[in-house]
Amino acid sequence: MARIVLTTFGSLGDLHPFLALALGLRARGHQPVLATSAMYRDKIEAEGVAFAPVRPDLTDFEALPELMKSVSHQRRGPEFVIRHMMMPWLRASFDDLAAAAEGADLLLTHTLTFAGPVLAELRALPHVAVALQPTVFFSRHDPPVLAPAPGLAALRRLGPALYGPLFRLVRQVSDGWTRPVRALRTELGLPPPAGNPLFEGQFSRRANLALFSPHFAAPQPDWPPRTVATGFAHFDRLGREQGLAADLAAFLAAGPPPVVFTLGSSAVLDAGGFYHESAAACARLGCRGVLLVGEDPRNLPAEPARADLHYAPYAPYGALFPRAAAIVHSAGIGTCGQALRAGKPLLTMPFSHDQPDNADRLRRLGVACVIGRRAYGAARVARELERLLTDPSYAARAAELGAKISGEDGVARACDVLEEALSRP
Repeated sequence: MARIVLTTFGSLGDLHPFLALALGLRARGHQPVLATSAMYRDKIEAEGVAFAPVRPDLTDFEALPELMKSVSHQRRGPEFVIRHMMMPWLRASFDDLAAAAEGADLLLTHTLTFAGPVLAELRALPHVAVALQPTVFFSRHDPPVLAPAPGLAALRRLGPALYGPLFRLVRQVSDGWTRPVRALRTELGLPPPAGNPLFEGQFSRRANLALFSPHFAAPQPDWPPRTVATGFAHFDRLGREQGLAADLAAFLAAGPPPVVFTLGSSAVLDAGGFYHESAAACARLGCRGVLLVGEDPRNLPAEPARADLHYAPYAPYGALFPRAAAIVHSAGIGTCGQALRAGKPLLTMPFSHDQPDNADRLRRLGVACVIGRRAYGAARVARELERLLTDPSYAARAAELGAKISGEDGVARACDVLEEALSRP
């Protein structure tokens, strides 16, 4: 039995896979501790998993909707998160994580938990890095769509030779974002990092988890050594056991499968006109819709209630998505995993970070269409949904891929890798 500390930061899409891993490890007799933002304490402890607070907490920042405008900015969002949300808290994050990891046998880190690899090196603590999305690997053989410059995706056909110099340029541009990591290492008496903390510096020589399906992104020759694509790690126990709210279940039972519209748990805070345009698209198309609008009242309609639409703050994806005709979302990795498993056609409106790359992968898999955020209007959405719902190739490919992904057990495979890592000298 091992004491395993898992540290993550971000939205529910960043929390849920780590919580799923913690539950899988606990079922095998280990002692997981989930170290993350204090706002998630109740959710984690409700699952019987030990919790440790690690700063920053999203409640440390003022006005979440305004914060999300900066976080979700297509071009500047990644830089904002690293330079203005993570780096000012780096020393506090290190101190919190150091306390949480006392007596630990293994440390699992998220891409944004920059203090984790530093702590692991300082204490000679076994360490495994977790990549939730393929963008993290910056593979020359399977290059990601970069949110600040999505047009570069057109150069993919030129092959790996082009992307080597391009990614070196990206490293140089982002090098200044993580200078506090080098300063912390100097303060702790560690040598300069062997690599950029955003690139090779985040990974482990012991093992790395690519916590997504190889059908979504196949392993590549330039991934870090000892990286295993495990399949998605789904956390949806409550959805399976408790099902859907009574009013939503009644709506689903009262007519044909609806189109589901969702922006996850972060983009929903900066929805703009997404839900209003989505409702208008349903009217144009003559279809029913379920709109998961979060807690922001601006996402609710000003017009009277319509019998063809159901609004809800949230619903468990594992219970709702299989009952949809199609799913419209912003291509966050957690939503992508659930949507793929449901085997439904998808329409994506990516914001920033990994979302443009995830959306493009779904498109190339033949299960999705993509609309840019500025182009998301009722007429365009209705046209794209009509194509998804009437062209049988989308439904066939989605069902085929859904069957493959449903057959994967990402949590079990990841736990196998972690137990192997624990036994490795």
